[in-house]
Amino acid sequence: MTTEEFLRLIAKQRPCPLTLPKALQALWYDKQSDWNQAHEIVQNVSDADSAWVHAYLHRKEGDLNNARYWYRRSGQPEFLGELNQEWQQITSLLLNKVNTNHGC
Repeated sequence: MTTEEFLRLIAKQRPCPLTLPKALQALWYDKQSDWNQAHEIVQNVSDADSAWVHAYLHRKEGDLNNARYWYRRSGQPEFLGELNQEWQQITSLLLNKVNTNHGC
């Protein structure tokens, strides 16, 4: 699945597919303007991808100290560009990882 396909799927307002990894589920809900649901999904997950999304969410919230903590946990550098650019970057890389792991 490409980022464009993911965005089209989000636009259909269907419930988020539970088959997506938690990090992508959170990005789905964030794009639906449901920050709380997105945060709920990643706050207790320990993988690096979810930590990266968690960092992005706290950056979006304006809590930069908390965001920096989650960037360190994720192993990713703090993103300094626009929030939409970061969402696109994370989504693209995570979708690529899913496609590679599932042979899509």
